Amino acid sequence: MKAFLILEDGTVFTGTSIGAAKEVISEIVFNTSMTGYLEVLTDPSYAGQAVVMTYPLIGNYGVTPDMESRKPWPDAYIVRELSRMPSNFRCEGSIQDFLLQYDIPGIAGIDTRALTKILREKGTMNGMITTDEEYHIEEILPRLKAYKTGNVVDRVTCAEKSILRGRGKKVALLDLGAKNNIAQSLNRRGCEVTIYPARTTAAEILASEPDGIMLSNGPGDPKDCTGIIEEIKKLYQSDTPIFAICLGHQLMALATGADTHKMKYGHRGGNHPVKDLATGRVYISSQNHGYVVDTEHLDSSIAVPAFVNVNDGTNEGLSYVGKNIFTVQFHPEASPGPQDSAYLFDRFIEMMQR
Repeated sequence: MKAFLILEDGTVFTGTSIGAAKEVISEIVFNTSMTGYLEVLTDPSYAGQAVVMTYPLIGNYGVTPDMESRKPWPDAYIVRELSRMPSNFRCEGSIQDFLLQYDIPGIAGIDTRALTKILREKGTMNGMITTDEEYHIEEILPRLKAYKTGNVVDRVTCAEKSILRGRGKKVALLDLGAKNNIAQSLNRRGCEVTIYPARTTAAEILASEPDGIMLSNGPGDPKDCTGIIEEIKKLYQSDTPIFAICLGHQLMALATGADTHKMKYGHRGGNHPVKDLATGRVYISSQNHGYVVDTEHLDSSIAVPAFVNVNDGTNEGLSYVGKNIFTVQFHPEASPGPQDSAYLFDRFIEMMQR
């Protein structure tokens, strides 16, 4: 079946329908990872977005037991070629069947290189995937321009509190759209991890007397999370050690008076170099974000830059002055991506032991 990808600038790509044959409007973003497509699909940070995979052949090892959350979250999936014959000793099915199972539409057979160049040159934009060959572009474009991702954190967070038992330090993980490997990375280091829904109050978290607090990754514009920011202000004012990743990093910055802004096309992939400003060492990192903390007007009495992106100079982490708090924009838990920066979990545990 034919499918069409229509961008809000009027560009149209024609390909083949994959997954569910339904119409969807979403924000179109690209990911440069060569492997780990299942982890990308099940990363809650992609809620409200349609993902373009820049690597041309996707699905060649099928669906494996590597899901990072309970289900896939992208609104749609866009690939150059979808493998028809997956092969891997851990393979449990095909990506095509996986997309159908979760009612996710997609398009294959388009020039994803050309699409990515458009997004890099013009910036992230909204688009529609449809199988309707009688579409009227003049009716579609206003709908594309009006689309907003909205409050997606409430859609992806857990419904109730859960615990990963451990004999070490007790960590409270605020689930803003957390990937599974964040809690597992702490649990493998002996921590007992209590996972809380995003709307949990600071009072409830602090009442459990955790040794440390983890603020997770998640989707959407951080400025939409006004209620959560107010609770994070209270967590900041406590003396509890805090480590935050991605959206959590942005929310802590907003809670302490800093600002964020939307990037032209964001960082999504497993090959982004970040520099530790304390040591000068560069790490290759996994990233997935479209917003960034603005350091131009950062109050140096509250926080100072700790990491910087080597490619474009944007902020990749903050260290908070007089507090046991540090935050990073990238993903030290990887999944997918390199594990170069996994040592940050060890730093967090050392912080809790002081």
